[in-house]
Amino acid sequence: MEFKNTTAVITGASGGLGREIAVLLGQKGLHCLCHYGTHAARAEEAVAAIRRLGQKAEAVQGDLSGPACADLLIEQARKLGPVRVIVNSASIFQRQPLGTFSQADVSKVLAINLTAPLLLCNAFSTYLKKEGLEWKSAGHPFAGIINLVDVAGIKPWGEYSPYCASRGALIAATKSLAKELAPGITVNAIAPGIVAWPGKMDPSEEKKQLSMIPAGRFGMPKDITRVIDFLLDSGYITGQVLCVDGGRSI
Repeated sequence: MEFKNTTAVITGASGGLGREIAVLLGQKGLHCLCHYGTHAARAEEAVAAIRRLGQKAEAVQGDLSGPACADLLIEQARKLGPVRVIVNSASIFQRQPLGTFSQADVSKVLAINLTAPLLLCNAFSTYLKKEGLEWKSAGHPFAGIINLVDVAGIKPWGEYSPYCASRGALIAATKSLAKELAPGITVNAIAPGIVAWPGKMDPSEEKKQLSMIPAGRFGMPKDITRVIDFLLDSGYITGQVLCVDGGRSI
């Protein structure tokens, strides 16, 4: 698929992986709407890097748990150019053993990790309809959606049930959306293993985690961005979940 001079919306673009994804899309010739929650300076770094590539870019703050955020992101993105790519990268990762979480805790995880991507896809489809683009009658794909999930949605862990449920549900949603939006819009998910550990890992924990990865190393952002590049270039892959985890999920 050809996306040059169109616009991508990347949620969580202030994170390490989100920033790398945004820069990749800039390198592919897309303008980028870089969403962030609280880390404005990091989002602006991504914007600056994309602008140096000669593409338009803006950082937009938004609370993904709020119902108006999705519409805001699409509205701001369309000012940069026709919106054709959505990357749902933002998420929250929490260990929540039974007996330690409330309804509000579960709702927060689901709001960011599941509801927000669905609402953004919903706003995206509404925008495309207003633009007169009908995916059911399209002769070939003209847009793409990438959802970042987790191998925990495929091979769940103990003591992370709300998080694992949110990741597994987004995998199911990805497959449902792929059917609904075909053939004009491809929808795929990427399930990373450990790419950026949240905080400094204890040496014994690092050894334990590495023992579960056949490839013998943790992932790097480029391992993920290469797959995004591949999926967006292909118009014949949709509804798939690609595990980029060094074999941990097998």
